[in-house]
Amino acid sequence: MTGLVEQVRLVAEGAVSSRELTEAALRRIEGTRDALNAFRWVRAEEALREADAADRLRAAGERRALLGVPVAVKDDMDVAGLPTAFGCRGEFPAKEADGAAVRRLRAAGAVIVGKTNTPELGQWPMTEGPGFGVTRNPWDPGRTPGGSSGGSAAAVAAGIVAGALGSDGAGSVRIPAAWTHLVGVKPQRGRVPTWPEREVFNGLTCHGVLARSVADAALLLGVAAAEPFGVRKPRRLRIALSLRPAYAAVRHRLEPAARAAVERTAACLAELGHEVVAEEPRYGLVGPAFVPRAMGGVRELARRVPDPGLLDPRTRQNVRGGTLLGGPVLRLARAAERPLRARLGELFGRYDVLLTPTTAAPPLPVGALDGLSARETDSAMITACPYTWPWNVLGWPAVNVPAGLTAGGLPLGAQLLGPAGSEALLLSLAGQLEAEERWFERWPTGHEPALSAG
Repeated sequence: MTGLVEQVRLVAEGAVSSRELTEAALRRIEGTRDALNAFRWVRAEEALREADAADRLRAAGERRALLGVPVAVKDDMDVAGLPTAFGCRGEFPAKEADGAAVRRLRAAGAVIVGKTNTPELGQWPMTEGPGFGVTRNPWDPGRTPGGSSGGSAAAVAAGIVAGALGSDGAGSVRIPAAWTHLVGVKPQRGRVPTWPEREVFNGLTCHGVLARSVADAALLLGVAAAEPFGVRKPRRLRIALSLRPAYAAVRHRLEPAARAAVERTAACLAELGHEVVAEEPRYGLVGPAFVPRAMGGVRELARRVPDPGLLDPRTRQNVRGGTLLGGPVLRLARAAERPLRARLGELFGRYDVLLTPTTAAPPLPVGALDGLSARETDSAMITACPYTWPWNVLGWPAVNVPAGLTAGGLPLGAQLLGPAGSEALLLSLAGQLEAEERWFERWPTGHEPALSAG
């Protein structure tokens, strides 16, 4: 499957029809269902009708940003006619209307082929659960694609679709992007609307995008945000390299392969002419500003499930935590955001971009969190993924870029982090790095494209 930008061009030129692209995506969904299990809901008949409508529009001379191109969205976003189960068990009613981000995809002419899997209420960096089974990594089916946007990541990495929407409340776009060799963008909070929700997880979560290339990610983000994001060659930048995560009361260990990946990325940026300097941010007490908001979000979402008795015991534990940490504690956690921004913002008075690992480890084995208590689960996932969540507290943009493979062929990522409103700069830097690294040319074995771009 070619990239989003290329698919838009091919459809516009009449070289391929939307129906042909959509049929190919639906065949890949079915062909990978047992092996990868990326999708919770598939819109086969509806998608084909939408593809035929897109072909009629193109024949009539219509041009739209994503006209006729199949994409997927995570199952925490409303799609009319489908439930929004958000990884949970139970009989959820079908939604009557699309969420705002999905509306924007449709307005741009995209064909929504389905909704992708996510762990229960998006809480864990592994996409597994009794509501849908195990979603597996195309690079190694014995490994997780990450979470919570793991279904979207698996679908894009395997070439089922060329781009997908995810959401990121603690790294849930960036972690699966890192573990499946993708570009993953968490934009500025509020850039992509979360309607019908005013906010999600007390403002921690925003909608983002996953794609194989920077140009594809910028295109999809531009549609979802209703504003274009150009990718240009950046000026010479001053980049801070940090290997130390924020304090989270858990012993951290950056595995050698992850360290080597981000250091190699830093070296490549230096070779491109940027100044890269080792510097550790002053994170401060960002952890206490995160936990009440996260647990409060779980508590709020858990109230809506049709049968709370079917929830994971760890979810119920987090609901209790959200109750204990509500009220004044939650208000204090939210009030801490402004001074934390000022504290971290000092770094961006001296540097343009912060570079860190995206994760401390390669993709975890499937089932790595099975049978753990809530406390053990938190410890395990923070140990593997300690780098992403502070930017959710701040609400600032972040981009994961592929940072190579381990000796065993497992993907790793690096984060480009910026201050408020810096998406264009981060995407431009990622695009410059991509032109050198050409990561979009590498595919997981068995999922190589039937068509190659260009």
